[in-house]
Amino acid sequence: MRCIAPHWSATLIIYRKDCPRVRHHRSFLRIRLLLLILHLYVGWRLIPDLAVGTIGSALLGAYLVASALLIPLVVRVTWLNGRWLAWPVAIMTGLFSFLLGFTLVRDVVLGVWAVAGSPSTAILTSSAWLVLVATLMLAGYALWQGRRLPPVVEVDVALETLPAGLDGFTIVQLSDLHIGPTIKGGHLRRIIERTNALSPDLVAITGDLTDGRVDELMPELESLSRIEARHGTFCVTGNHEYYSEAEAWVAAFRRLGLRVLVNEFALLEHDTDQLAVAGITDLTAGYYVDRHRSDPTQAAEGMPQGIPRILLAHQPNSAPAAALSGFDLQLSGHTHGGQIWPWSLLARRANRFLAGLGREGRMWVYTSRGTGYWGPPMRLGAPSEITRIRLRQAEGASIAQT
Repeated sequence: MRCIAPHWSATLIIYRKDCPRVRHHRSFLRIRLLLLILHLYVGWRLIPDLAVGTIGSALLGAYLVASALLIPLVVRVTWLNGRWLAWPVAIMTGLFSFLLGFTLVRDVVLGVWAVAGSPSTAILTSSAWLVLVATLMLAGYALWQGRRLPPVVEVDVALETLPAGLDGFTIVQLSDLHIGPTIKGGHLRRIIERTNALSPDLVAITGDLTDGRVDELMPELESLSRIEARHGTFCVTGNHEYYSEAEAWVAAFRRLGLRVLVNEFALLEHDTDQLAVAGITDLTAGYYVDRHRSDPTQAAEGMPQGIPRILLAHQPNSAPAAALSGFDLQLSGHTHGGQIWPWSLLARRANRFLAGLGREGRMWVYTSRGTGYWGPPMRLGAPSEITRIRLRQAEGASIAQT
């Protein structure tokens, strides 16, 4: 049963109430209303106290109106790709996140202050300006964090089934690159250069590689064909591939030399030992493409017994089913580690694992904070990463950053 959203297609084939695109359409309308209310709140609480005069107040009000109208476009990535508006929309999204947070903090402080007596006009004015200065400073730092070349995170994972010949086998994981409106080919080339410098045995890309359509973004992805790894590059689809044209992206990735695993596995011969690498589609894939329904059991079908089993799965919430299917290690992304604090608190509630190394029964799960970003080109409290995973025989695991 196909799932088509009315605002993405002129022809409605079947309209499913449980379809993510239908829910997305309804959520989009609610978000627009909520954003408008939040912008009105910020303007109401800050503009009068800034004491910038009629012209200044009008300019600030106009900016907030523009921000309220433009921020929802951050989800219209296909429309934004190649347009100059992409960066203003992305920056506005991050700025408002900090502006709203500091405005709320200011109101709490002023509320406590009011218990002892009304704060003076000078306090109201200085605190309002402090909100603006703090917003700009923190947004600038978050922008640097988001746009810098991701550092390498070193992870050792001990597997019970690992033979001596695979001890030290290295996997470089890239995840959530989100090539699209603000992440382009130049940034990707620098990531690939750092990846190749690590001399990996295998490169794993765990979904959300792109944001947009094949004809828009293929020139930006050319450097993917230059990844150097002994056993090649494997990837799986993420939820964002299904927001555009997942089947077309699978074909495009394969043309670039990537091995796309769609609920299947590949058997690798490493000297005299074997390693199974499987991949499943995103958890929501079946709503968009019936034959892409995520299935770790199918991915493990026919896999030899007694050899290490690695699974690439975009969402860490795939872990319970993957553990039951007998995998030893699941590599995931999707969460971005929350990307910008304090939104990471909400991301933690929505995901079984937020970031780093965890366990699901006897299976290890490593969740990358992501190599790119989505929406605002900013990160705070959740730095991006290129992950180098070493498989080990010895018990225990460690994480370090270089």
